[in-house]
Amino acid sequence: MASLCRFKPKKLSSISPRSTSFFYCSESLNNPDPSTRIPTTHNAKTPEKVEDLICRMMSTRVWTTRLQNSIRNLVPSFDHELVYNVLHNAKNSEHALQFFRWVERSGLFRHDRETHFKIIQILGRSEKLNHARCILLDMPNKGVDWDEDLWVLMIDSYGKAGIVQESVKLFQKMEELGVERTVKSYNALFNVITRRGRYMMAKRYFNKMVSEGIEPTRHTYNLLIWGFFLSSKLDTAIRFFEAMKSREIIPDVVTYNTMINGYNRAKKIEEAEKYFVEMKARNIAPNVISYTTLIKGYSLVGRVDDALRLFEEMKSFGIKPNAITYSTLLPSLCEGRKMSEARMILKEMEEKYIAPKDNSVFIRLISGQCEAGDLDAATDVLKAMIRLSVPTEAGHYGILIENFCKAGVYDRAVKLLDKLIEKEIILSSLPMEPSAYNLIIDYLCNNGQTSKAETLFRQLMKIGIQDPVAFNNLVCGHSREGAPDSAFELLKIMGRRKVLSDGIAHKALVESYLKKGEPADAKTALDNMLEQGHEPDSLLYRSVMESLMGDGRVQTASRVMKIMLDKGVKQHMDLISTMLEALLMRGHVEEALGRIELLLHSGLSPDIDALLSALCDKGKTAAALKLLDFGLERDCTIDFSSYDKVLDSLVAAGKTLNAYSMLCKMMEKGGVKDHKSCEELIKSLNQEGNTKQADILKRMIIGKDTTLDSKKAKKKTAIAT
Repeated sequence: MASLCRFKPKKLSSISPRSTSFFYCSESLNNPDPSTRIPTTHNAKTPEKVEDLICRMMSTRVWTTRLQNSIRNLVPSFDHELVYNVLHNAKNSEHALQFFRWVERSGLFRHDRETHFKIIQILGRSEKLNHARCILLDMPNKGVDWDEDLWVLMIDSYGKAGIVQESVKLFQKMEELGVERTVKSYNALFNVITRRGRYMMAKRYFNKMVSEGIEPTRHTYNLLIWGFFLSSKLDTAIRFFEAMKSREIIPDVVTYNTMINGYNRAKKIEEAEKYFVEMKARNIAPNVISYTTLIKGYSLVGRVDDALRLFEEMKSFGIKPNAITYSTLLPSLCEGRKMSEARMILKEMEEKYIAPKDNSVFIRLISGQCEAGDLDAATDVLKAMIRLSVPTEAGHYGILIENFCKAGVYDRAVKLLDKLIEKEIILSSLPMEPSAYNLIIDYLCNNGQTSKAETLFRQLMKIGIQDPVAFNNLVCGHSREGAPDSAFELLKIMGRRKVLSDGIAHKALVESYLKKGEPADAKTALDNMLEQGHEPDSLLYRSVMESLMGDGRVQTASRVMKIMLDKGVKQHMDLISTMLEALLMRGHVEEALGRIELLLHSGLSPDIDALLSALCDKGKTAAALKLLDFGLERDCTIDFSSYDKVLDSLVAAGKTLNAYSMLCKMMEKGGVKDHKSCEELIKSLNQEGNTKQADILKRMIIGKDTTLDSKKAKKKTAIAT
């Protein structure tokens, strides 16, 4: 500690920017006073480099004059290393470009060839090609000479962006501006134009290169051969391969791999095998790419056994398969139904901790093992994914769940579903198939676990799934489990989203409300069923009407009856009669008469005699009078005894004028035979002072008798004759 105390820091002006952090730490040790101590990083971490600090400032703050001044105050002078590192570490190309231009325009630093190369490289990767091009073309104005690598970089950047014509223009401009073009420039151009299928242009520039005395290299031929294969010009590719050998340029492993891959694309696997054998004969050792390429070729033509043989051969030569090799072989094994071999290779990958480049191979493995009937092996694939840190998605679980359900192993399917819901894997990019989630939802809904099924489906709804089968199963499930409100909520969602509902689901909901003793809600559910275009059956109508009647909701039951009759259902007359009687008894006479009118129009004849008798027995003379009047107006078949009973009730109730009016109508219809009741009515009218009505009634009776006697006399005379 004493040695530290004797340390004398240099003046700040004589210390470079990179040593300021060390100065701060040393000063802190010499100055124990907390109020004056300069803060250091916590836990004695390595001090932040100046270039990293500048990059962090640019990423967290807007590029303004204030930020520029902050950077200027932080760094007294800008050297080549600092500027280069800031460009290299910048969070994005925009920050790098702003910094590049600022230090130059502010006179803080004069860019050289390396910083120009760096900014062009950064801008090219982010496809800010116009900026990069302007910087390149402006270099001579700054006194910085061009070199071929800068132009090659720009040609390649335009090529990767797919702008082939600009790459070609830059290549031509090199000649105009006097920039020397070597085989490196030509190779960059060949790489761009052959990838875009410009094989004729490639041939022209190749001839131009040779005419300029520039000797093609092995890399040149490799690029051109691959380009010709991409354009399906096999003959041209072979000709260039032979020309390469005639120039005494020995093909290497890359060349042969290119030839093998080219023939694979054309599915000429025999030719590919020939070059593989030739490569070995020339003592060129095949590498992992060689074997993988040929394995891919065998897989393309369905020669799975040969692919597997070659895989074992490469391992016997000590060539380790890579992730691409495994990703190439495994799908072909699945297609060839060699699932036991696929399981062994997957285990090998797991032991070596090699994850495939294409995760879709796991879908094929799981599907293949399920198709082979080995559900344990399919489950092991999922476990292998977890061990290899490969993201498991809903689609993987879905295949297993579907096949567990088909095999009747529902407990294992439910366990997988629990993991799926718990980890919210359903929201992954690879969704479950309808065949998977519909099976498990159907099982859960039929086994008292509809809430779990709904949890699953609501997560599926978040990714836009609106499966009508699942919706209807959930409605039925909730209805069976005595949760009709949850079921009705789902039906409302279906209505809002215009998802087709099923009549069975609606019926289940209505029955659920009825079982729960909620007839009003059952009526609402029935109305919803009708609104969605479904026709309830006759028994469902009866159940709803009976439930409403039992709950004292006679008028609501009457409305259901009206709907039923409007739909052409002409059953349950016993219940209808009970309902009409209840309406009349409660004083809803007009509604009851309207329902009777509807019955008559529907071709049904309600038992009016029974209704009149019941009303008279209960002393509901006003209702009985209106009903009888209704029957008379519509010429309904009414028994004479019913007339007499109504008259007796009216007289007994002291409603003599009403009885008089009704009797007159009855006599006009010829519906009175018992004059005893008429005589009692006349007596009552006289007693009440209605003598005029009594006289009229008496004359009507006498006239009626005279008419009857004359008719009898005529009848007797006719018989005697």
